[in-house]
Amino acid sequence: MKLTVLNDNAPGDICGSEHGLSYLIEADKTILLDTGASDLFLKNAALLNRDLTPVDTVVLSHGHWDHGNGLKYIENKTLITHPDSFQKKYRKRDHSYIGLPFSKKEAAERFHLITTKDAYQISDQITFLGQIPRINDFEAKSTPFVLEDGTDDFVYDDSALAIKTDNGLVVVSGCAHSGICNIIDYAIQITGVKNIYGVIGGFHLKKNDTQTQKTIKYFTDLEIKKIYPSHCTALPALAAFHQTFNTKQVLSGDIIYF
Repeated sequence: MKLTVLNDNAPGDICGSEHGLSYLIEADKTILLDTGASDLFLKNAALLNRDLTPVDTVVLSHGHWDHGNGLKYIENKTLITHPDSFQKKYRKRDHSYIGLPFSKKEAAERFHLITTKDAYQISDQITFLGQIPRINDFEAKSTPFVLEDGTDDFVYDDSALAIKTDNGLVVVSGCAHSGICNIIDYAIQITGVKNIYGVIGGFHLKKNDTQTQKTIKYFTDLEIKKIYPSHCTALPALAAFHQTFNTKQVLSGDIIYF
């Protein structure tokens, strides 16, 4: 499996960056996970000489602007996401809009839209996990977001990919609002693969606090070989992961093999 970072929060040698995430994933099928906040993922793909024209499937991890605004720059592809991704979403602190640039109806007119809360098999290797059960006692317990009606938005549309490789399972998250450990637990349940070889994506950890330390212990107990916290993982949490696992910062333009 090959993963090309078309955008992450930090720039690489030749690629620019913005707050957002977009990964090109090549396994038994080539797909795009998220599109970032603009057309930067297309510009970086061009700089890397990666032709995205053959990509016919895009997976949207959840309905936030920094993962889905780039959808404005593509069309006529299969788009797979949770049905709640199209809810209108806002920050609590200032009620600024953080949702997608178009409605579910508009998305269905632009793409071959597949929405599902259940796990969805994209190919023999790749599974979209759908809605993640929130089982443990230390993740997804608070939220800075609200919906249009003012109720708390715990981002139940947050999902991820589970990809089977010869080395074990690779879990690719967008933001892990549902909790990266909850995501991995569900990936194991859905695929039946207990050997977690790699995890990459946003972990949504902001501090070196109890949640971060419990997450690090969880990763240690599973003996995960390749760990790449990125995007919405803040510096104190990144430093804690680096101290334990000697992780490296994910940069736009990185190519990672699993």
